Amino acid sequence: MVRAVHFTLPALFVTCSLFAEEANNIEQITVEVSATANKEPVGTFDAPVSNLEYDPRVDLQSRNMAEAQADVTIRGGIFENTGFRVGSSTLFDPQSGHYFAEIPIAPQMLAGPAVLTGADNALYGMNSSVGTVSFGWRPITSTGSASLGVGSNSFNLQSIHAAHSQKLESMPDWRLGFEGEYSHSKSDGSIKNGDHDFERASARIQLASDTSQTDLMFGKQAKFFGWPNLYTPFNFNETEDLETTLVMLNHKHLYGASNTFEVTGYYRKHNDHYVLSRENPAIFEAFHETTVKSLGLSGRHALNTAYAINYSGQFIADSIESTSLENNFTSRNYTKLSVLPEYTTALATDKQLTVRAGVAFDNTNRDSSDTSFIADASLKVVNQNGSEHTWYASYAEATQVPGYTAIGGSETGGLFRSNYNLERETTDNLELGLLIEEQTWRLDSAIFYRKDKNLTDWTYRFDATSARFANPVDIDTLGVEFLANKSFDTTELIASYTYLEKSEDYGAADIDASFYALNYPDHRVTLGAVWQPMDVLELRIDNEWRKQHSNRLRRSSDEAFFTQLTLKFTPAQLENVFITLAADNIWDESFEEVPGTPGRGEQYTLSATYSW
Repeated sequence: MVRAVHFTLPALFVTCSLFAEEANNIEQITVEVSATANKEPVGTFDAPVSNLEYDPRVDLQSRNMAEAQADVTIRGGIFENTGFRVGSSTLFDPQSGHYFAEIPIAPQMLAGPAVLTGADNALYGMNSSVGTVSFGWRPITSTGSASLGVGSNSFNLQSIHAAHSQKLESMPDWRLGFEGEYSHSKSDGSIKNGDHDFERASARIQLASDTSQTDLMFGKQAKFFGWPNLYTPFNFNETEDLETTLVMLNHKHLYGASNTFEVTGYYRKHNDHYVLSRENPAIFEAFHETTVKSLGLSGRHALNTAYAINYSGQFIADSIESTSLENNFTSRNYTKLSVLPEYTTALATDKQLTVRAGVAFDNTNRDSSDTSFIADASLKVVNQNGSEHTWYASYAEATQVPGYTAIGGSETGGLFRSNYNLERETTDNLELGLLIEEQTWRLDSAIFYRKDKNLTDWTYRFDATSARFANPVDIDTLGVEFLANKSFDTTELIASYTYLEKSEDYGAADIDASFYALNYPDHRVTLGAVWQPMDVLELRIDNEWRKQHSNRLRRSSDEAFFTQLTLKFTPAQLENVFITLAADNIWDESFEEVPGTPGRGEQYTLSATYSW
């Protein structure tokens, strides 16, 4: 029996294969590799979005820093095209996709992230037409840690995490686990008026066996942060004060040889207090409160060794209270059902063909419904030395509806101009890819062509008093991706290259610039490394170079080079203690990730962690 390549760096879940020569079959196993070297941020405590900053599969466009306000885009989409999924449910905010990444869950509780695109996003995503960042719940093990940190810009951090798991005396096949976490960070900011004060508390209870896992989680976080030109190009020192509460119940069950289902329900409440000018709040401030209730179900049921059914369904009910919207559109219900039948056959003892074809149905109580077609095929070849080559092709349709800020505000005035004529957005994605897995290296490559129709973008006119206008646009996107991992005895290397090209049609001549849909890199290169020359020392480095598409709002250069560096020292004299020196943006790059919004500055931190 020969195992396929296994990289040990965490963060990205991939499906590899196990070739059993005796049985002439191919069995699926799951291993983990990484798309970035660093796992934690420099300027605050870890969050579910932290490991995405240098991830080549996504483009994270931050204001202040990723953990402050993160617009996560995938394959040249915009922030509202990307969903965040935990278990079987997509976390959602009806006001704006700017708040999708407000997830008050300690990353220690989560497995992933997995980036879903194409057919997988069409199957599992909800109101996210381009991609989904998906997390699962980790089994609880008895562990814990406490950290203290200081740094430049008056930075300070405190964090504690503890978990305990034990077998039940009355039911020895079952385990009961408890986990809790509290984190806080504060600083004056890497640029003037870029201060922050973050706090998060989360806890969960878990009941698990070898085939079942049930998690009940409660999380709450409060975030205050400021940034010049946070959302507008009018040279104000803007602030946001956010509070997010999340209660989630998740149950996952394995049955039969390869069957699984997972059901997830959650309640989310998000409060936002936005101030245009911190020096004079009376100029403009807005309060929003959104609530979301959701129930999701997904799974896979094998009818026999050749046929299986993949399925997913989700229902969301939301509402909003706002001081800045027109209050003529304050609630909506969403339903999505997806079915993707699967056929698998062995073409030879070392070749496996898998074909999937199905549909997804999307509906709301306020918009027209839509049915989308999903199909893909993959050919996997497993060599006697354990290496694998997988060719795949997919065609996937997906759809979504715009958020309340785009359709529920004023059409005639205000900072953010809405558009009542916005329609359901549709996406057609055609993709070809090749995955190569060898004993010590892995290459993931893809070429895709995507057509977005009626995509809701936020645009700008230089002669306007409004900061942004919601406008529909048809965009064709061509992309090429390469992501490679290579392992040595003491070193892991991660490298990537991404190319994007767009052709857009707004159907209007009074648009001078685009904040989002045309804010993308023509070329992007990342290079990361993890080097452990000795047991007590570990070095992690991530680098990113990009050539951004020209944008009339951007005042910085279109080229940028970022570096994040972490040095971890584990002294032999101090048991269970390690010290971390970290630096981000060490070249003091001033690149505007969002056009018109200043980029982040340098940040250096020193922290000590005790683990048990």
